[in-house]
Amino acid sequence: MKKIFFSTTLVFLHLLTLQSQNKKPLYKDKNKPIEERIDNLISLMTLDEKIMQLNQWTYGKNANPNNIGEKMKAVRPEIGSLLYRSTNPEFRNQIQKKAMTESRLGIPIIFGFDAIHGYRTVFPIPLAQACSWNTDLVKQSCTITAKESWLSGLDWTFSPMLDVARDARWGRVSEGYGEDTFANASFAVAAVQGYQGNNLADKYTIAACLKHYIGYSLSEGGRDYHYSDISNQTLWETFMPPFEAGIHAGAATVMSGFNDISGVPASANHYTLTEVLKNKWKHDGFVISDWGSVRNLVEQSVAKDLKEASMKAFLAGVEMDMVDNAYMDYLPQLVAEGKVPIATIDEAVRRILRVKMKLGLFENPYVDVVTEKKRYLLPNYLKVAEELAAESMVLLKNESATLPITSKYKDLAIIGPMVKDSVHIMGFWEGMGQPEDVETIYEGLEKEFKNKVKLHYALGCDFDGNDKSGFEAALEAVKKSDAVLVFLGEKRNWSGENGSRSTIALPKIQEELVSELRKAGKPIILMLSSGRPLELIRLNEMADAIVEIWQPGTKAGSSVAGILSGRHNPSGKLSITFPQATGQIPIYYNMRESARPKLGHYQDIPRDPLYWFGHGLSYTTYDYSPIQLSADKITKNEKLIAEIEVTNSGEVQGKETVLWFIQDPFATISRPMKELKYFEKKEIKKGKKVIYRFDIDPIRDLSYVDSFGNRHLETGDFYIIVNNQKIKFELVN
Repeated sequence: MKKIFFSTTLVFLHLLTLQSQNKKPLYKDKNKPIEERIDNLISLMTLDEKIMQLNQWTYGKNANPNNIGEKMKAVRPEIGSLLYRSTNPEFRNQIQKKAMTESRLGIPIIFGFDAIHGYRTVFPIPLAQACSWNTDLVKQSCTITAKESWLSGLDWTFSPMLDVARDARWGRVSEGYGEDTFANASFAVAAVQGYQGNNLADKYTIAACLKHYIGYSLSEGGRDYHYSDISNQTLWETFMPPFEAGIHAGAATVMSGFNDISGVPASANHYTLTEVLKNKWKHDGFVISDWGSVRNLVEQSVAKDLKEASMKAFLAGVEMDMVDNAYMDYLPQLVAEGKVPIATIDEAVRRILRVKMKLGLFENPYVDVVTEKKRYLLPNYLKVAEELAAESMVLLKNESATLPITSKYKDLAIIGPMVKDSVHIMGFWEGMGQPEDVETIYEGLEKEFKNKVKLHYALGCDFDGNDKSGFEAALEAVKKSDAVLVFLGEKRNWSGENGSRSTIALPKIQEELVSELRKAGKPIILMLSSGRPLELIRLNEMADAIVEIWQPGTKAGSSVAGILSGRHNPSGKLSITFPQATGQIPIYYNMRESARPKLGHYQDIPRDPLYWFGHGLSYTTYDYSPIQLSADKITKNEKLIAEIEVTNSGEVQGKETVLWFIQDPFATISRPMKELKYFEKKEIKKGKKVIYRFDIDPIRDLSYVDSFGNRHLETGDFYIIVNNQKIKFELVN
């Protein structure tokens, strides 16, 4: 009996041992709290495994099926992230399987990519999107981008860009939402919600990345990557709010910028990265450097070598190094030398693991594999692409109701380098958009005006150069026509990253083409495709109508044709000011007043820009009632209701955006001439009236920040400004 008991006990203990060995570690238990899982995982990791999590490598743009094995050999399964430039989810899953099965702990890789304004379905550039003033459509476009991206193998996009931009010479003005702080904050929330959905662990959601933190758009002279001289007051009241809004909306990650912020580069700035982002705003995700911005600290003269650059960036609060290999090469030494505490390494790893766990990568590391036909360019995606593009277009000028094109036009001359283009019309950062996917403007016009209007096409000229040989054919086409549509603009790389320009005027050849066509005496309708505001001081005089179509993306043709025919009533309003000339930069709507308001302006051009922020015409007319206030005096703890009735007094249905501005005429710290605090877009049928309402919260809408980010609310007079109306109210104790 003793032998039997002893043998049974041994078997039982052996079974317990086997069970213990096969037991799933705590960090893999999805039912446990995330922080407990992270604690457990970090406790099991070696220093090398931790440092590997802090690095991002790239995986080539055009992965060849024959080379996947060789490429995979180069990917260490412990790597934290890959910048994934393939569209093949199967390759992605193979790489992920390597991480899950060949690394000691099976930590999944997070796959990222720059899906800025679409993945395969390309939407208008963000600067254009802001002109729609339609946050719902922007959110929908980001949801579509997330789904196309996820089905292609991505977990993460380096978007949205929230750099408030007031210098159109800076090429990356195209990637953000314009010159206004509140507008950038509003679209930040829409983008984050669109990408991330209600739960990051759900299928088809991807992590957002707010960039470029911070002040990058203030690079001197609009020259990309240059020094940014930013006062703390400007930092807090202009550049911080969009990022804070994005953080509060739940953005999982942040990207540090290239720029030097008043002597301390953004990627080595402890104040912005740790004191503000992590401590003040309580962001619990991680920060990734922009491409090479750790290495750039050497060029920016704040680090003597890459080792010191690594230390400064990491200790400042940059958790992941994009492509430099700096952390991989130098953090082990820095830890050994006692210059980087292991606790700081653990905290950085914790932040990266937290995002991976929120994404559900530990439980569901692989993406679904479906055909491209089921992934991309679905009918409802294209519908949103056309709607957003159409609502983004801004009717700048329309003398004598030149537009829309009606039955009075039987023949149209279609001239210019943008007419049949399918590359530049997508804009910079077009994701994985393909020229063959693009509906060209000419294709859209043919479809829109088939059997109604005869089209006479001629190229006229190229985007730049001196070749005028096409002018004659263009003029002949014009002579056969009742009106002239001239499609001009920028090539895709004239804006975007490293797209700085000393002048925002179009090349001389394009202006000369319009001058030549004007000789025929026919109405000139100028259609402009660009990634920035343009200098139109000469073209404006030659054109009867002007539409800024921006870079509208995949559905360029239908959206442009719909605007021209009147199927889409223009509803866009400028998210950025168009100056009279490049020399007028910087000029933006909410500047502070001069000491001598009537003096000090340029003597050779008018004081005002050509088209202010918020400008945009329609094919109908809107009448605004006087602003109505619920009170003319309120206390700090009371709300004020402002209402205005807008009537569509024209002949067609339209959408109107009401922009609500606040003016604080006297304050301890001087305030801008006016500040956008709310906007709302509504559809109004012909002859109908709609009420727009702004609920004013004094703390939120009437206060201001100081140079330390502290908020102040002072009593006194305030004004509400809407559509050239101005009404006063008082804030009292």
